Amino acid sequence: MSMVLTNQNTVMPPCQATCPIHQDIRGYLAAIATGDFRRSLALVMETNPLPSICATICSHPCENECRRGHADKPLSIRALKRVAIENGGPLVPPAGAAATGQSVAVIGSGPAGLTAAHDLAVMGHRVTVFEKEDAPGGAVMNYIPLYRLPRDLASRDIASIQALGVDIQTGKALGKDLTIDGLKQQGYQAVVLGLGLPLSRGLNIPGADSEDVLLTLPFLKAINHEGYRLPADRTVIVIGGGNVAIDTARSALRAGAKAIKMVCLESHDEMPAYPWEIEEAAEEGIEMNCSWGPKQIIAQNGRVSVLECKAVKSVFDDQGRFNPTFHEDRCTLIGGDIVILAIGQASDVSWLPQQGVSLNERGQLTYDPNTMATEKEGVFACGEVVTGPGSAVRSMSQGRKAALAVDAYLRGEQFAFEEPASLPQLDEGVKSHVKTVDRNAVPAIEVDRRIGCFDLVDLGYTADTGIKEARRCLNCGNGAQLIEDKCVACLTCVRVCPYGVPVAGEAGKIDIRVDQCQACGICVGECPANAISFRMAGVEDIPKRLEAALAGGKKEAVFFCAYNSHYLGGADTTGMVGIPCLGKIDVQHILKAAALGAERVFLVGCSDDDCPYQKTMVWAQRRADTARNILREAGLGHVLVEMLDLETQQFGSLPQHLVQAAQQAVQSEEKK
Repeated sequence: MSMVLTNQNTVMPPCQATCPIHQDIRGYLAAIATGDFRRSLALVMETNPLPSICATICSHPCENECRRGHADKPLSIRALKRVAIENGGPLVPPAGAAATGQSVAVIGSGPAGLTAAHDLAVMGHRVTVFEKEDAPGGAVMNYIPLYRLPRDLASRDIASIQALGVDIQTGKALGKDLTIDGLKQQGYQAVVLGLGLPLSRGLNIPGADSEDVLLTLPFLKAINHEGYRLPADRTVIVIGGGNVAIDTARSALRAGAKAIKMVCLESHDEMPAYPWEIEEAAEEGIEMNCSWGPKQIIAQNGRVSVLECKAVKSVFDDQGRFNPTFHEDRCTLIGGDIVILAIGQASDVSWLPQQGVSLNERGQLTYDPNTMATEKEGVFACGEVVTGPGSAVRSMSQGRKAALAVDAYLRGEQFAFEEPASLPQLDEGVKSHVKTVDRNAVPAIEVDRRIGCFDLVDLGYTADTGIKEARRCLNCGNGAQLIEDKCVACLTCVRVCPYGVPVAGEAGKIDIRVDQCQACGICVGECPANAISFRMAGVEDIPKRLEAALAGGKKEAVFFCAYNSHYLGGADTTGMVGIPCLGKIDVQHILKAAALGAERVFLVGCSDDDCPYQKTMVWAQRRADTARNILREAGLGHVLVEMLDLETQQFGSLPQHLVQAAQQAVQSEEKK
């Protein structure tokens, strides 16, 4: 099962290798590109137990390494995951292994704990999650603002984990209601600590104990769960420059505050919050006061009045460590009525030594990051309690690693984990030939409306726009590969490749350079020795699918560009053969259709201007012409072979029900 790979000797596309949980991004984007949302969601669910959460709040580090982004702009991967979630049907978790008879207790139901529980359940272990709060979900349920993550989406993910048989018990706190030894006495062979960071850090400056000086986590939780709102005449000062500080500022604005002012040590370029979060906060009118450090909170009659700040010299020392210094003689006053401290979070583990789990000199839980094990036998730790603050998906990766470690422990094996290798970035020569395709912007609620409500800001793609965006994927590492025993070094692949990928090496050997291939498929159909195979799904099985399509004596064969399937308007494509771009059609496919009794063969493609590949329709036309000539010479000139273009409404003699569906789809698209 792909979820439990230790990843040794695995080479992945850069997006997948960078993803903390190594999702098959290439695979689920390819499924979206062909309109197969159900398969796309199934691929997401194979490795992602919290798909709805990730589709809305994931920090998408995968996009930073997307090879398309090195040619123009990266794929909008997070938004595409949401397309799969919203169009792929119900969340169906992967099938589990046979029951092992082993039981595991997971403490904490945040992203790390839930992922560990999910993976262990799929591995066949009986899992119980204990959560101290009244509802599961940890930080994502308690502190992530509703405008970023509606609670019903998080609940949907949790329900799919429970569907695996995971028992989640709330209102059960370790150290109060439970003990580790007690859990072991109940029959749990292993315990996973995914405790998170539930405490807000305070600030030791004069006036910090004044009325209306709040801590960020209780503030966010009160807004999410209690509907807490602020008086409309209040100005809120948020101290901090990270993502939680941004969440706090934007939540305070939606909770009714008159104005929001942020104060942080870092310069604008140094702020640890994600750039898109900072940009959206600025759009909403939140004032940024960067490179200022709080000196004192001045109160009048016990209530906040002014925050005095001093200018920052530097935030980090020569070794890059956080060690701010200030200009003590350069100060400024920032007026406000409420101060919210969003300067960091801490764990609540002081009671762990009583459970037999040791802490270091800084009061932090100690564990081995290689084995995920604590010093107490059978007890493992994961998530922010050991890594510090980070993204939800990073915590999920920690939960996965802990699950793998626990599984190895229960089987009496040594645990080994190795991160996968990544394909290299594109060579400059190859990159220069990649056709630029504009990234589709993700629509959002207008600023004036969104600041007055907690509705989800991102509106997400429509299904059609998602298909168009997914077509931009370069399918890295998923293209042509040489069958060396068949290659005669004729250099045809070198000649026809529009990207300059195949090269002639020593002793006349050909190197197709799979890591650089753009998956257009042109070389496969042109190789006279049939010495090139194709990795992408939907190519090698074309003959078999053609046989099925023509079963029962059908006289009409339709090959269509699966990337263009949205122009068929949901028409019934039973009996048709979808190909991920007609550049992958082979003369032999057309001849086989005639041999199977087809009297009309249609090749339904798109215009070259819209195709993300280079010159594919030119080659498809050449193969159609070649097939016609061969059929004519074989005395089968009556077999019609026709190239059609749905996108420009060049329908030719396509079957009428498909013509009508295509016309309706085009008209609908034009109205948009």
